[in-house]
Amino acid sequence: MTETAPKRYHPAHVVIHWLMALLVFMMLATGKFVLPGVAPEDPQKAGMLQTHAYTGGAITLLLIARLVLRFTTKRPAPADAGNAFLNFLARAVHFLLYLLLIGMAVSGLGLFQLANLPAVFSGAAPYPSNFFDYLPRGGHGLFSWLLLALVLLHFGAAMFHQFIKKDNLLGRMWFGK
Repeated sequence: MTETAPKRYHPAHVVIHWLMALLVFMMLATGKFVLPGVAPEDPQKAGMLQTHAYTGGAITLLLIARLVLRFTTKRPAPADAGNAFLNFLARAVHFLLYLLLIGMAVSGLGLFQLANLPAVFSGAAPYPSNFFDYLPRGGHGLFSWLLLALVLLHFGAAMFHQFIKKDNLLGRMWFGK
């Protein structure tokens, strides 16, 4: 007897998805638009960076939990865009979202260590004058732009499904029966 795929994702997966979406959006906005506009000598900059770093750690833990859930819970059948290329693109975008989030975590952790941010956060070391002095900064910046592009593509595809195809795709990643 074959089991049918559920119509919705597991509630834990739903919670993690939307929490990660919120945190990633906040982190991209902070990293791209807030932190660059604050002078290194501003006393609030270290606190803002500390929040950014620890939120990145939380996203990493959520990503690990999400990957575990991805392989241990039943998932709905893949959404069908009605086009083989778009279906391939959907799988590629999801894979790249995971890959870029891992890249952000690794490069962020590298920056955290190389810039000695624990000492900066405690006040024992000065705020770095230029994060580009640290190799992981280039990757972190590049990954963040690519992640932003993929998040926008992901959002656009979800809106296409929800409002053009009207297949209630968002219902799959929400609570209910």
